[in-house]
Amino acid sequence: MPELRRDPVIGRWVIISTERSKRPDQFLSGVEKEEFARGEKCPFCEGNESMTPPEIAALRNPGSKPNTPGWDVRVIPYKFPLLIPEGDLNRHGHGMYDIMDAIGAHEIVVETPDHQCEGVPPAGQLAKIFNVVIDRIADLEKDARIKYVLLIKNYGRAAGGGHIKHQRMQLVGTPVNLKRVKEELVGTKQYYDYKDRCIFCDIIKQEQAAQVRVILESKYFIAIMPFASRFPFETWILPKEHSCDFYKTPKDRVCDFADLVSQTFARLRKVIGDFPHNVVLHSAPFRRDLGKRRYWETIDKDYHWHFEILPILTRVAGFEWGSGFYINPLPPEDACKSVREPNQE
Repeated sequence: MPELRRDPVIGRWVIISTERSKRPDQFLSGVEKEEFARGEKCPFCEGNESMTPPEIAALRNPGSKPNTPGWDVRVIPYKFPLLIPEGDLNRHGHGMYDIMDAIGAHEIVVETPDHQCEGVPPAGQLAKIFNVVIDRIADLEKDARIKYVLLIKNYGRAAGGGHIKHQRMQLVGTPVNLKRVKEELVGTKQYYDYKDRCIFCDIIKQEQAAQVRVILESKYFIAIMPFASRFPFETWILPKEHSCDFYKTPKDRVCDFADLVSQTFARLRKVIGDFPHNVVLHSAPFRRDLGKRRYWETIDKDYHWHFEILPILTRVAGFEWGSGFYINPLPPEDACKSVREPNQE
């Protein structure tokens, strides 16, 4: 029988549609092959730095110069940005409507100088990437116009990744707080006001006790499939110790996080192949104006950052758009079991 499950954080309902259920191995997928060879026409490959706007930041070999070869991770402006850094917000009204200029930041984090098309970079390279991301978020926090920085990745055309497969993420700094994050902030604040505890910390404890949706754990982090998963194999990685700001993650823990991300992707790929996916990092917004937003005073205690891996294996259609429900044809317990079992040999 189908089952309705409620997301405990934001109250969103998900339909676990067992009537449409598939075996986990029936979701085996693949990302389409690229149209050109390593380095050819790819603006993100080492040696093609002139094909991109000048770099904003880079992790480079000693002695190498900006916008030349010799880098490990490179950050460049998005060529067709959603938001631009030049100008004022110019917020104003138009009758009952609100308008402001699209001021912010839109950057590409090129994850590797090599033209890696499949999977994710190895754990050591991921640690370098996340350290660069942390530095970029800390730098963007200095811009008073920016309220929030979102880290995303679109891998494969089905996930909006485009025709160039070179591994890259995006950082988007917005002048307003995001609706999805606001929903989480409201839910976590309500839970904290009622129980004086972080809801994500309670979720982690319950999942550790149940051991039916935990993929794996490291010393500092845990990978789980959420109780009310929206998509087959949806996975969240969270710090086991309470933390609301990703960019304040201690440097000595970044390697542990990168290793868990790498292992999690490896386990998922054993079951569903080189799957198209989105990655989203939800962290707390910048908190410069606490005097104006008194309800943010407990955010350090009630919010918990999390890294979401969202496989694109099903399509969102009219019912989902019209109702706000998601339909997931695979219970997260079954998905998690299939991901764990091949690695228990």
